[in-house]
Amino acid sequence: MPSTGPADRLPAPADSYPTLPLRVAAAQAQAVPGDVPANAATVAALIREAAAAGARLVVFAEKFLSGYEPALIQADPVRHAVQPGDPRLAPIAQACRESGTAAVVGAAVQDESGALRVSALVFGPDGSLVTRYDKQYLFKAEREIYRPGTAGCTIELDGWRLGLGICYDSGFPEHARAAVLDGCHAYLVGALFSVGHGHHESRTWFPARALDNTVYALLANHIGQTGGWNTCGASAVWAPDGRLIAEAGQAERELVVVDLDPAVLAATRQSEPLLHDLRVQPLTTHRAHHRLA
Repeated sequence: MPSTGPADRLPAPADSYPTLPLRVAAAQAQAVPGDVPANAATVAALIREAAAAGARLVVFAEKFLSGYEPALIQADPVRHAVQPGDPRLAPIAQACRESGTAAVVGAAVQDESGALRVSALVFGPDGSLVTRYDKQYLFKAEREIYRPGTAGCTIELDGWRLGLGICYDSGFPEHARAAVLDGCHAYLVGALFSVGHGHHESRTWFPARALDNTVYALLANHIGQTGGWNTCGASAVWAPDGRLIAEAGQAERELVVVDLDPAVLAATRQSEPLLHDLRVQPLTTHRAHHRLA
């Protein structure tokens, strides 16, 4: 998924849609600070619950496997961050494999070079760890601990192209637009949004990302306290026209299960022809400047 791209990279509307709906789930639960095995067990249980509700894919909050917890992760990354080949991920892989459900799981990761990353681990429905997306836009003090990702990430499931983001990524319109330029039908984000201004940001950014790009937008948020933040829950899914489809409560362990519908996607792109018009009327980078006084 490129970070930028010309308008002629947009998929042709006539042949770019999946053929069947895709049922997805946004999961929210209380993370145990720094306890990767306990949080992995929660992820595995929620994957099985989502599968029982018919979901093919479950998305979890930012750094759920450790909780947000920057101080713990920086002090002891071997214990509190996911390592290459980490056996503590086995329950998640088993839950995906046994249920035939894919998962996108937020984690702090220490990579092969020793660098710390804020990542989304992608497990296939066969339980394999398919890929890892690293957060590209780090927030404030995160830059002192983590290194940013250098590429976007598109995953494909049942004919659906799904662009991944992590929290602050979603505040940049260019990030979701890059996913759409890569042909994505939905934008999936694990995050930490807090009570108050964080909730306001989430309710501003996600409808905008959906409507600007005529894609489904999904948010999986934390609940409770984590890493010094009082989080606001309210995991949700927005339709391609920016309207809210479903939303969780602010403090409850919960799954938001929604069907992404290709007919709705196609109809929205017919009535809101932003992508088509971007193709036929590409924005020039040239600007005229005039001094008035």
